[in-house]
Amino acid sequence: MFRLHGRPRVRHLRPLAPSATTSVSASVSTTTTTAGGADADADAPASTQAPLLAPPSRPMVRPVLSRAARVVDAPQAPDRAAPLAAALSSIAPRTANMTYTAHQHAHDDVPRLTCRLSSSLISSLPSSFSSPSYSCRAPCPRPSLHNLHPPRHRPRRPGLSTHLARFLPPASPHGQLLLPQTRGKKTKTTVKLSDLPQGLIQPRAAQSSSPPSPPSQPLDPLPQDDPAYPTVVLQARQNMRKFDNCVLLTRVGGFYELYFEHAEEYGPLLNLKVASKRTNAGPVPMAGFPFFQLERFLKILVQDLNRHVAVAEEFPKSALDKVRSGGLLHDRRVARIITPGTLIDENFMDPYANNYVMAIHVPVDGGVRSKDNGSGSGSGSGSGSPTQCVAAAASPSSSAHSPVEDVPLGLAWLDLSTGSFGTQQTNLASLPAILSRLCPRELVLDRDLESHPHHAVFPLLADDRHIITYSPQGGLLCPSDWFPMLEAPLSASAAAAFSSQEVLAVGLVLDYVKDRLQGTSMKLQPPLRHENMQSMAIDKNSLRALEVKQTIRDGAFRGSLLHAIRRTVTKSGARLLNEWLSAPSTSLDVIAARQDLVARFISNPDLRDSIVLLLRRSHDSQRLVQKFALGRGDADDLLGLVSTIAATQDLVALLQDASSVAADAITPDCLASLTSRISLAEPLKLARRIRDAIDEEGIVQRHQAEDTEASQMIALAEDIVSSEGSQEDAAATLPKGRRKRSTSIREHYADDNDAWIMKPAASRSLKRLHAELDTLLQEKVKLSETLRERFGASTLTLRWTPGLGHIAHVKGKDVKNLADIRALSVSRSTRSFHLDEWTALGQRLDQVRVQIRAEEQTVFHSLREHVVRNLVKLRRNAAVLDELDVATSFAKLALEQNLVRPTLNNTTCHTIVGGRHPTVEGGLVEQGRNFVRNDCLVGSPKDGRVWFITGPNMAGKSTFLRQNALITILAQIGCYVPASYAELGIVDAIFSRVGSADNLYRNQSTFMVEMLETAQILKHATPRSFVIMDEIGRGTTPEDGTAVAFACLHHLATVNQCRTLFATHFHAVADLAAAEGLCDENYGPVQTYCTDVEEDGKGGFVYVHKLRKGVNRESHCLKVARLAGLPEMAIVVARRVLNHHSTGSTGIGHNPGEAGTG
Repeated sequence: MFRLHGRPRVRHLRPLAPSATTSVSASVSTTTTTAGGADADADAPASTQAPLLAPPSRPMVRPVLSRAARVVDAPQAPDRAAPLAAALSSIAPRTANMTYTAHQHAHDDVPRLTCRLSSSLISSLPSSFSSPSYSCRAPCPRPSLHNLHPPRHRPRRPGLSTHLARFLPPASPHGQLLLPQTRGKKTKTTVKLSDLPQGLIQPRAAQSSSPPSPPSQPLDPLPQDDPAYPTVVLQARQNMRKFDNCVLLTRVGGFYELYFEHAEEYGPLLNLKVASKRTNAGPVPMAGFPFFQLERFLKILVQDLNRHVAVAEEFPKSALDKVRSGGLLHDRRVARIITPGTLIDENFMDPYANNYVMAIHVPVDGGVRSKDNGSGSGSGSGSGSPTQCVAAAASPSSSAHSPVEDVPLGLAWLDLSTGSFGTQQTNLASLPAILSRLCPRELVLDRDLESHPHHAVFPLLADDRHIITYSPQGGLLCPSDWFPMLEAPLSASAAAAFSSQEVLAVGLVLDYVKDRLQGTSMKLQPPLRHENMQSMAIDKNSLRALEVKQTIRDGAFRGSLLHAIRRTVTKSGARLLNEWLSAPSTSLDVIAARQDLVARFISNPDLRDSIVLLLRRSHDSQRLVQKFALGRGDADDLLGLVSTIAATQDLVALLQDASSVAADAITPDCLASLTSRISLAEPLKLARRIRDAIDEEGIVQRHQAEDTEASQMIALAEDIVSSEGSQEDAAATLPKGRRKRSTSIREHYADDNDAWIMKPAASRSLKRLHAELDTLLQEKVKLSETLRERFGASTLTLRWTPGLGHIAHVKGKDVKNLADIRALSVSRSTRSFHLDEWTALGQRLDQVRVQIRAEEQTVFHSLREHVVRNLVKLRRNAAVLDELDVATSFAKLALEQNLVRPTLNNTTCHTIVGGRHPTVEGGLVEQGRNFVRNDCLVGSPKDGRVWFITGPNMAGKSTFLRQNALITILAQIGCYVPASYAELGIVDAIFSRVGSADNLYRNQSTFMVEMLETAQILKHATPRSFVIMDEIGRGTTPEDGTAVAFACLHHLATVNQCRTLFATHFHAVADLAAAEGLCDENYGPVQTYCTDVEEDGKGGFVYVHKLRKGVNRESHCLKVARLAGLPEMAIVVARRVLNHHSTGSTGIGHNPGEAGTG
């Protein structure tokens, strides 16, 4: 190995591969020598000429040499070192510039040949001179011998001749070694490397002295380094590049800051002032806000703007890292990426609904069809455009049942805030209904799907403007890979039950969430397969038309079914009610168990009220426990968990007493089944340990200090903007006299106002440390008294300040008495100075306080681990509390609104007597009006499977249709229903075609939307389904509309054979049904019913909302038009047209008393 002695003045030298090229633009100082003299020839041994002149084994970069002498030391074989040294030494007397010696080091068994070259010889070497490739660590403004390192990957060690050929001048044409002699005066010249020929220095061939040809193509420039930004800004820039699809918030002390383009783009959106931070590399745009306002701005970014936010937190460096980084205290790394679907405990989350992130595994080639009838590739080599694909589900010209609708999909959804986890295998046709049921906040698709924008899944997702994120599939390809992220591993049978599509979807969503959490461990509930859950299907149109969760007109919660029936007192109970409404049960046993519980609470109001009071004491334990499972949570959350466990214990005792003493109860076993599902042994131990450890008074004091710090942080923000910003920014801030300096928590507790979150008895170490702290505090009191006596200063106090440290402070008249003491801070009435005794004692106090804080964190982490160990039991108990909350709310609702318990069976009959609309009735009661009840007897052969309903506008047809669908939903979630009597057959799906609207985004007219929804009903309704259809065919001509309406009626009655309520204004449909034999007064699949208008003979009228048998052929549209305020002249013209049409005339007639008509 060569050892090159001396310091080459080189800034950036990088080792190059044999095929690499380089371009240098930095400047370098070189030293040359102006010399004269003649070259001398000498004969060299023939055996040594060829190896000495052999070219190097790989191209090298020539360093610039500046020192006077160089020494090259090369290991050689024992039989070659001495002969070569003798041969070369014979040349040395003639050159006087090169000496060769053969020697052997004591510590090395390999003989070495040393070659010494003088500076004059080095300066005269030709331009083809090559040397070993040494690299200098960049940036290295002053390289030294220690900065030079040989290439990491060396070839096999070559012979001596190859090494020496790099340092020797070329041979003469006569085969002699030419060793020039040079001497003369030194001159120094500074040149820029950018002005020198760039590129790789090629080795000269052994038998050729011609210089290498220049490179034929220009070389790429070296990558540019980042400007010399401050460390915080540089770390922010690096994180912005790493997370380029996120908005970066960087924690800097008590603030979160945005830099560069993020500050310029999002500062105005967040109503933040954008300042210009002055740096050596130029001004940097920046904006910031206090740390306690993080959730406020996260709400704007994540919830309102649907952005992904990367939060970079401060991580303290270890002592070694501090030395390596030049004294930096913190490293700022992204700790979490917050997206709309990965919220955990943010205050702006909807507490009454789940926050799902859903992964959809879609076969890339399964939902794409080409225009050439499904051929996968284009034909003809001359086609320059890619194959145009269309989604069959979105194409109006697609067939009645396209195979694209049967493309299998895998779904997996989870709520990070509760740990709930579910999967389902479905197809494209059912996807909109599932999305409407779960309402995911974010959808995750495989990144491979991003290159297929014409896939059939995208039109379905675009309808509701879902937030879509693309993510790679990852490596979680089997259920066993999920186990580390679950609270308990799955059994072999449960893992084998998942389909391949579900497994891929689960892997996709878990990989995505792991990346968002940046390595945070998860403990999720095991995924539940939706196929194993017996539930009613409610499609997207039905949820919207029935206004189950929000109203159609303005999307408001008020006015929806959920708003009308919700009486829960806990947030988790409200989420469970929301879940039940989205997917009512089809299991008779499940429904009966819920009804029994409601009946028990109706019969015992005292028990119900006591349970409600205890539930109010509990917290949202589902989300509370999940925070600890994700490594989050604080002491307040531990106290909330203790309160929930205590409430659960009291609830169990209450339910056990009620179950044992109620011998004549309606269903005494329903309470016992609930209490048997609650496990309290381990949670009670956990609660006692938390209660013994947590100091509630200390937590209150700390919150007060934090509130004080937060209230003063705004003034500090203005200080920062003033100091970091431009002159204009500083001029816009408040004067310094009006700004108050912030007070840190340490300052607040500087005068022994210690606030500890743990009790001293929480651990032995804490007990010992607190005893030591009490001893030191007593020493402080004694020291204060001693110092007051020594200095005769009664006002002397011992304090700590951020700027001065531990000081003695006097005021008033004592200032003059201690004027001879060297002061650190002096004012007219105060004086502060150091005392060695107090400095030593204060440092001991600080050290003990730090140890107490560290031990408190140790105890807290231990408590958090204890919570995680009881995760399964706590979640199971929380689920029971949620069911109790919903059941007691149903009981309260039944008493308030006079609801009855429905009877459910496995028939296909609906028998509802005196039914009422649950939301319309509430609106009428507020107006002091009564709701007109109606019966619905549909499904039996006697009463007909289809009710054909006609009647005037505004007479209540649509209300009747909706109320029976809502009664069905309420009955199957276990709630009592608004009726006098209800006996219902289980319904597997509810379909509705109510209302009209176009879809301009999909280029669909009102009639097209109506037909698409109708087609879904006719294709998917079963004999157990319940269908409501209102005014089918109204978007076209009366003749066409009548034909379409009758066709749908005929299909529902004869093919689907499901319970149907069919309302229309096409009275001729009844005649067509009768002609087809579907309609009979006493027997038949179709029965006719209608509503009426009752006139008083004076021009007034009253709607009769009570249904009667028959067909009403008068729609009374002009009465509704007059109520709506249509001009009287328009009403007169409309009446004249109706009169002429009723008599069979072709014109519109002429009214002599009406001017301008004819």
